Amino acid sequence: VQLQASGGGLVQPGGSLRLSCAASGSISRFNDMGWYRQAPGKQRELVAGISRGGYTKYADSVKGRFTISRDNAKNMVYLQMNMLKPEDTAVYYCYVEVSPDNRRYWGQGTQVTVSS
Repeated sequence: VQLQASGGGLVQPGGSLRLSCAASGSISRFNDMGWYRQAPGKQRELVAGISRGGYTKYADSVKGRFTISRDNAKNMVYLQMNMLKPEDTAVYYCYVEVSPDNRRYWGQGTQVTVSS
């Protein structure tokens, strides 16, 4: 399984970015997909996740600002990030859990920097 993330960059506070992640490989089924992030000197933390059926979960710090979505036909997961804050600055990693044992695979990470 390979994951390719894109969409990171530099944005001013209050701005928006949309991250995309494409999953590919010889798999039977992608289950949960989502995003983690890791800021310098901090542990990796869950940002948002989405089940195959569309159930979503978010970190408290991004609720109301970020929206996760997925396209099962294309094996894609997206993260729309609005009202970005400097504390959102981090490397964002997408992940997917794959049947039959929900093994987790990671993308390469994409840098998001929120700064004026």
